[in-house]
Amino acid sequence: GKFLPKDEKPVPRKSRAQDDYSPFEDRVQFETADFLYTRNQMSAGHINYLCLLWAASLAKHQDSPPFGGHRPLYETIDSIPLGDVAWTSLTLTHKDQASLAPGSPHWKAADYDVWYRDPHLVIQNILANPDFDGEFDYTPVHDHLPTKDGGSLRREDFISGDWAWK
Repeated sequence: GKFLPKDEKPVPRKSRAQDDYSPFEDRVQFETADFLYTRNQMSAGHINYLCLLWAASLAKHQDSPPFGGHRPLYETIDSIPLGDVAWTSLTLTHKDQASLAPGSPHWKAADYDVWYRDPHLVIQNILANPDFDGEFDYTPVHDHLPTKDGGSLRREDFISGDWAWK
């Protein structure tokens, strides 16, 4: 990478209106998605069932729930433009797949799809997010604090492991 000049200012972030929940239609839809996907981590089947019950309770008011099921919920979450890094995939195969002997384990003959996001771009987005400002250490930390078992090393963050000091 290239080092930035010492006094370089960060790129200004675009501010959004207080009531802008896009790509969600409104706050209720946003809060529903946050609860189901992040806080509760509800399964797709349970989301569908909940939305079905919700729709039944709102039918008498000729209204509908924030989402019709898990697919519209996931599609809306996936359409969030902030910090978006596209998914990429690759297929892994065993190096001897073409010349396997009969009776070889089935896993050697299988293809495995691996889906991932570019870690470099993900880290760039994390570092650019003001919500994380002051929340993690940028350099290795080696804290020596007394513990109940007589030890003294505190380990609580990724960057506080001994490997950073070796």
